[in-house]
Amino acid sequence: MTHPLLFFSGGELMIIVFFILLFFGADAIPGVARTVGKLMSEFHKATDDIKREITDQTTDIKSEFNNLKDNVQKKSGDFTRKIDEELK
Repeated sequence: MTHPLLFFSGGELMIIVFFILLFFGADAIPGVARTVGKLMSEFHKATDDIKREITDQTTDIKSEFNNLKDNVQKKSGDFTRKIDEELK
């Protein structure tokens, strides 16, 4: 996974910082940074929850699929064995 800041060069970051200073002022920067940090933290928690939910659901589906596969293999083995016995 690549970090989003890797797509910005130093000059672009300086322009972004300049506009942040222009819009919010130097006194508001810590509050804005704190808010952005909290939002990013919540975003990461939400994506982790979604990943965990997907993993849980796919684990259940994978388990059911493996049970079905085992049943089909068992039935096909029984069928093959019956055919072999009748051919002898």
